[in-house]
Amino acid sequence: MADTTYISQLIEGKGPVKALQSLAGQFHGEIVFSTSFGWEDQVITHMIFANNIPIKVFTLETGRLFPETYYVWNRTMEIYGKPVHAYYPVHQLLEDMVNTKGPNSFYESVDNRKECCGIRKIEPLKRALVGNQCWITGIRAEQSTNREDMSNVEWDEGNQLIKFHPIFSWTLDEVKAYIKEYNIPYNTLHDKGFPSIGCLPCTRAVQPGEDFRAGRWWWEDQSKKECGLHAIELNDLKE
Repeated sequence: MADTTYISQLIEGKGPVKALQSLAGQFHGEIVFSTSFGWEDQVITHMIFANNIPIKVFTLETGRLFPETYYVWNRTMEIYGKPVHAYYPVHQLLEDMVNTKGPNSFYESVDNRKECCGIRKIEPLKRALVGNQCWITGIRAEQSTNREDMSNVEWDEGNQLIKFHPIFSWTLDEVKAYIKEYNIPYNTLHDKGFPSIGCLPCTRAVQPGEDFRAGRWWWEDQSKKECGLHAIELNDLKE
């Protein structure tokens, strides 16, 4: 098991592409990248696919995504000719929740919303990460205040693996410039005030001056805006 200090030293001074190549060599066949097809994720997908870096790219198919997200997903596979592996919710868990509480129970309470996220996102994520040693993400420091204290290399205790955020220090302007330079397909909802795009019922555009994640679960308190993908608690999952 590699520790964060060793990995930090391995990628020190390297740009995102070189760092990803080094980690793919270090964790051969046991390294994955999770995409939700947002700006940042499309940048990293391009880095992986365009440079033929042997990192498995996967996404969580919650069943509630925007049509624009599905378009970007399909377009990305067409352009690069490489697969984006889909992980779906366990059908029995999903059916039990919807049959008991209805399709929109997440609006009724934080607990219900966490249950929905647990079934549609967290449980499939855990399956996607099993057997891997390194998880690549598109997290950037400026996305929210609780991410500013993170670093680009972390140890994920819940999943027992290394996490690496290759564009952690990038600004949004840098992300946009990279997308324009390489003509990378991106979600057009970004142009309509959606900086963070998740499930359709749980995402709205943000207003000028609002927090980056104000459009996610907007009916809840600001302090509860993380879904748990990057801070997984066992009690957030449906038993």
